Amino acid sequence: MRASLLQIAVDEGESIDSRRERVASLVREQAGADLVVLPELWTTGAFAFESFGAEAEPLEGPTYDVMAKAASDAGVWLHAGSIPERDPEGPLYNTSLVFSPAGELAAAYRKIHRFGFDKGEAALMGRGEELVTVRLPETVLGLATCYDLRFPELFRGLVDVGAETLVIPAGWPERRRAHWTLLAQARAVEDQAFVLACGTAGTHAGVPQAGHSIVVDPWGEVLAEAGSGEEVLSVEFDPAKVGATRGQFPVLRDRVLGVERPRG
Repeated sequence: MRASLLQIAVDEGESIDSRRERVASLVREQAGADLVVLPELWTTGAFAFESFGAEAEPLEGPTYDVMAKAASDAGVWLHAGSIPERDPEGPLYNTSLVFSPAGELAAAYRKIHRFGFDKGEAALMGRGEELVTVRLPETVLGLATCYDLRFPELFRGLVDVGAETLVIPAGWPERRRAHWTLLAQARAVEDQAFVLACGTAGTHAGVPQAGHSIVVDPWGEVLAEAGSGEEVLSVEFDPAKVGATRGQFPVLRDRVLGVERPRG
């Protein structure tokens, strides 16, 4: 299976419409890949909090339309990162979109853990409530976003509903880059899953971004890692390694806490 992680920069001098078209072109260039992944909130910038309200769009808005067509044009599964979604009956959400190679919406995930400690995203956006997986022909994706990476219980929940490849778009700051790499490897090892974590380059609202998108295998080995600038990180991996790892070293079977067991 081949995946391409598009580590793009969010240039504040570039219009959102221009950025959508630029990113769509990059997606189309990945024809031949099985899965393409974009970062978190790449239309606005993950730290451009003051823009969330003005730039929020309905789920089936302009980004949806452009990304659906790009997925179809390239014939790829596309995790289109996340957008600030405006629910007509509720608050804003940080929502990820996944499209099939036919350009159909396969899943939408509203970010569960909001960053900001009662400020920024945590104050402006609603909290998602549902675990979301997507079944591809080769593997089952488990969806999470950025700050979610710090909450291992979310990923255990995804594993319990069948996830084998954990996909994490992010707008992670440079000052905590060491945590980004460490946590990506930790989630891979403890859940015996592949981790595909796609970050952004450049600066969002004055906050330098970490970049360093990363792909980790179920043993914690880093298969590929980007630098700090704009980059397409492409990697081939064998999804069958998840089952093989879980069979050779069945640590998940020995879980005790947080696991429902029959009574009697």
